[in-house]
Amino acid sequence: MTNSMVEELPTPPPPLGTVDPWWKPLLRRRMLLIVAFMFVTMSFIRANAHGATKLSASFTVFTTLEFTMPILLAGLAGLWAERVGVVNIGIEGMMIFGTWFGAVGAWKWGPWVGLLLAVIGGMIGGAIHAVATVTFNVDHIISGVAINLLAFGAMRYISELWWGPGADNVPQGAGITQSPQQKWSLPRFDVPFLAGGRIGSWHTPDMMGWLEKRGWPVIGDAASILRGFTSRISVATIIALLLVPLSSWVLWRTRFGLRVRSSGEDPASAESLGVRVAGLRYRALIISGGFAGLSGGYLSIVASSYYRQGQTANKGFIGLATMIAGNWRPGGILASSFLFGFPEALNRVARQALPSLFLFGSIVCLAWLIAAVIRKAWLQVPFAFALGFLVWTWWNGMPFTDRWGKVDEIPESLTTGVPYLLTLIVLATASQRLRPPAHAGRPYRSGEDH
Repeated sequence: MTNSMVEELPTPPPPLGTVDPWWKPLLRRRMLLIVAFMFVTMSFIRANAHGATKLSASFTVFTTLEFTMPILLAGLAGLWAERVGVVNIGIEGMMIFGTWFGAVGAWKWGPWVGLLLAVIGGMIGGAIHAVATVTFNVDHIISGVAINLLAFGAMRYISELWWGPGADNVPQGAGITQSPQQKWSLPRFDVPFLAGGRIGSWHTPDMMGWLEKRGWPVIGDAASILRGFTSRISVATIIALLLVPLSSWVLWRTRFGLRVRSSGEDPASAESLGVRVAGLRYRALIISGGFAGLSGGYLSIVASSYYRQGQTANKGFIGLATMIAGNWRPGGILASSFLFGFPEALNRVARQALPSLFLFGSIVCLAWLIAAVIRKAWLQVPFAFALGFLVWTWWNGMPFTDRWGKVDEIPESLTTGVPYLLTLIVLATASQRLRPPAHAGRPYRSGEDH
């Protein structure tokens, strides 16, 4: 037999026991790398930039948590509605129901009853939306706008009846635009060892507080963030955070959730398999209203101690933006909610750190520009460059001073619009990767397309 007739054996594969180094899987997780880069960048800015010491302080993180929870719950309300195929523009109105019912319940019977009544108030709004869109096939947008107008007018009318100029025995502090202040509040606590909480009568060491006071880069920032999440935390905050994995489990791990999502993707096919789409949409919209009502109750019971007209401050619409930016996923909604809650918290408790936030934004835009060039995503290059240049000039003070130089404080008229600017940026950059439910917002009657 000649050598030409002998087949060459293939190269044997590497041993099965070969394991990649620990850092290689991390490199494949792009989102983890992005978060790590942003955290290290913010830590560097906090340690070196003028006036940036409060950028990641524990009380800033605590305030961010308080501002984030209503937006998070509003985003989950939109998630439950759109996953079943109904657009819920009326979240803002359902939140108004929740703020009023929650504040009155907390004033008369305590905060727990107030939260329950807030959820019930939101469910009433969700049921109205279900009757209009499912039973009478009203356009989803029109129904949502009508609920927003109805909630505002109805709550003001009832407030005028109860606490207006002609009412009898008006409680102190109550009026047409404001409810009486509640007498009790929900319990708050500090986590032992992490934030110096109690174990019985013993005050445990505040380990994260000690690290925060050292001011070390990265370690100190991580400690202050952890302390912000574990100090003076409200029970309502824990409930709101637990609703994220609960919603994920129900929608993606249960038979009920599968039916909800199938109704939002292809209701005709779902109905052909025995799913009662109309009844399912009623239930999902009532759940959506409950989330929105709880969001309003959080505003009037936890974030403050009374109802005030205009308290929702368009957070229902920002919640819808977080739902879209989060790609209709509970985890994405949670991350987007913190993105919108953080600048609002800075505007409230650390205005002197806001210029550093613009510096952080310009660095992130520069990194985005470099990444877009490397990935040859040419459509993103001009957008990243223009946005980065705009944020950089804001940090240098060009729009606010007659000279070129860094400003110590940014006008409030601009900072109040930062969440809305972030909304536009996130939606513009993430639009190509978003996948909404296929049938969301489209009219459907039982028996169609059969």
